[in-house]
Amino acid sequence: MLSQERSTQPLIQQNQALQFLPKERETFEFFPSHEDALDFLPIQNTVESFTEDEVFFCPEESYFYSYCLERFVLSTCSSQEKVIEFGCGDGTPIIHSLTRNAFLGIIHGYELNASACQVAKSRIEKYCLTSKYVVHNESFFDANKPNAAYLIANPPYLPAPDDDICMPALRGGCDGSGITCKLLTLDIPAVLLMVSSYSNPVDTINHAIANGYYVADFMVSPLQFGYYSSELKVKETIHQLKRDRRAFFSDNIYFLAGVLFRKQHRTAVDVSDELIRVMTAL
Repeated sequence: MLSQERSTQPLIQQNQALQFLPKERETFEFFPSHEDALDFLPIQNTVESFTEDEVFFCPEESYFYSYCLERFVLSTCSSQEKVIEFGCGDGTPIIHSLTRNAFLGIIHGYELNASACQVAKSRIEKYCLTSKYVVHNESFFDANKPNAAYLIANPPYLPAPDDDICMPALRGGCDGSGITCKLLTLDIPAVLLMVSSYSNPVDTINHAIANGYYVADFMVSPLQFGYYSSELKVKETIHQLKRDRRAFFSDNIYFLAGVLFRKQHRTAVDVSDELIRVMTAL
């Protein structure tokens, strides 16, 4: 079996999730490893297979993204609010969420990888979700996108000096945060992003604040280094970033956070300091 990014044992059991803030607010917590991640496997096997160098494959990371989407977006946005997605990949996270929720709106996903787009469209048709999830095989930044209330993404966050890695589309720049930071300049009211603790998380959060966002909520999942992050060039870059205090991880795990950024308003409770403390804890 091919090596993949895998979640470790949960830091906190699901019924013991940390509640840091008052109950009238959405709370953030450590995300427990969950057997439901296996639900992705039947979805991923519904169409022709591609190698892990052609289409991103990581069931547990995808499940975490899907869970964050349900918690922070699908459960709160109205049917009139549009959602746009940067880099939908094979569509698995969104499809999984839509089959579990009575979401009445529409999500527009944008994916450059033709193979991933082909897989996503096949799965969307199989699960009868064509009225809720539309995938466009074009550049997110160049596309004529609808005016959206939410932007969602599990953006590329592998740090590497150049694109000469097994899957160049997963490179997020020299420190891994380049595309994430670019998405935070688009002035969309609410942005849900996956942020890695080894991809310069502190500067990423500060960049969001500088662009008028605050951290409204977040969840964190521990992951083990896997196929993509263990490639030699990527691994060496990650370790250099750690020496520069721009990456934070242990010998066994790093943290992946699902972060809900919102545009600032006077009454907002900003938990960016708490997020930074968690992401730099390793």
